[in-house]
Amino acid sequence: MNHLAQTTSRSAMLRTSMVIIFAFFGYQKWFDYEAQILIPYISNGPLIAWMYPVFGIRGASTFLGVTEWTIGLLLLAGFWHRTLGAVGALGSIATFVGTVTIIPFMPHGWAESAGGFPAMVGNVPFLMKDVVLLAVSVHLFRQDLAARHQLEPDDATQDQRDTK
Repeated sequence: MNHLAQTTSRSAMLRTSMVIIFAFFGYQKWFDYEAQILIPYISNGPLIAWMYPVFGIRGASTFLGVTEWTIGLLLLAGFWHRTLGAVGALGSIATFVGTVTIIPFMPHGWAESAGGFPAMVGNVPFLMKDVVLLAVSVHLFRQDLAARHQLEPDDATQDQRDTK
């Protein structure tokens, strides 16, 4: 299998995984139990704390659910339309930048009995997975941009002119 095919296959697995994650996590946001679980995360998130004054607890959860489903659909559309996939990947990047920035601000996130940082406790270990999801989002964005530019007829025409 050549390098391009391997990269495409890996990207398809990553894209599918991200679509599933956004579908399931987005679904949870429609229920009160999830809105309550989100309180310490949103309250301590420097980039997302604005949502409670604007939407309230349930409204913020619903807003996140709609956003996550939209991102998931855009990532899914990326299988056929690279520009939509890139927009979805940007949304995914924004999502995980927002959640990763919560980590240093999460109260009681570091085990004092173990000397504090880097001994994680409470909600911090759950958020650490978002570092990987952020990296996957950046990878998908780069893949979508690269594929989009390879498909542009104007770019191919320009490349042919440059080689003559």
